[in-house]
Amino acid sequence: MEDLLVDSVFNGDREAQIQAASQFGELSSRQKQKLVERGVIVPLVSMLRSQDYEAIESALLSLLSLAFGSERNKIRIVESGVVPVLLELIQCESEALIELTVAAMLILSSCAANKLAIASSGAIQLIVGILNGDPGNNNGGTSIQAKIDAIATLHNLSTCHQLIPPIVSSGVIYPLLQIIHGSEKSSELAEKAIALLENIVSLSENALQEIAATGCAIRAFVEIIEEGSLQCKEHAVSILLMICQSGRDRYRGSILREGVMPGLLQLSVDGTWRAKNMARELLLLLRDCSGLWFEKYTIKA
Repeated sequence: MEDLLVDSVFNGDREAQIQAASQFGELSSRQKQKLVERGVIVPLVSMLRSQDYEAIESALLSLLSLAFGSERNKIRIVESGVVPVLLELIQCESEALIELTVAAMLILSSCAANKLAIASSGAIQLIVGILNGDPGNNNGGTSIQAKIDAIATLHNLSTCHQLIPPIVSSGVIYPLLQIIHGSEKSSELAEKAIALLENIVSLSENALQEIAATGCAIRAFVEIIEEGSLQCKEHAVSILLMICQSGRDRYRGSILREGVMPGLLQLSVDGTWRAKNMARELLLLLRDCSGLWFEKYTIKA
């Protein structure tokens, strides 16, 4: 079977290549590894360069199957020169292909050895561009799943600290804030977005100042503390705490004016262990700002 698949992918006509590629997902990990060692990545990448939707889809699914669970295969796929091809596909008009392409970028970016290569190909700016799309719009829009995977890809890249400056300079902060503001506060999309924001601002003073200076940001974080999932609330209070710590006299009043106290007091009681500690620390900073505010809401609570 392996010989037939290899021959079909390398030498077969369009139909034979598509049929062979579609069978990769049914193979065992050992069989997939043998195919990779026989060089099947190269013809699969060539299929991505075609103008044939079905061939591209089959090749993407095959590469996803080969990459899943194998760091060695992820490295080989990136070394094959696939990233520039994927970046071209991200800009296509097919929502389904965009989703598959971003999923491929997500899996490949999870490998530490691939992060710099992906970033140096210009991927960050194009992935950020996905966040500016309109989910659910069938006329060239970007699906929610594509946005979730794009954010997760940026999160993978952000774990390489030398990539934080280019991520921040890509303009990612504003679309992430827009997503948080416009999404259901307990949704997966909001959770991915605020988790990425927390990671970025914890490593970049410039990003922290940009968020603090953005009008809707503090309000959005307060809303998440009130309405978000436990993880969303944890990320939100962490960001608010960092903002307050970065300029206590400058930002404490703004945070209080957005009505943070009721949600913050509740979070200090029933949040995650980390969220409770950060909520209590932020409460102390806000009390220092206005003992009357703190006393007023503590009595109500």
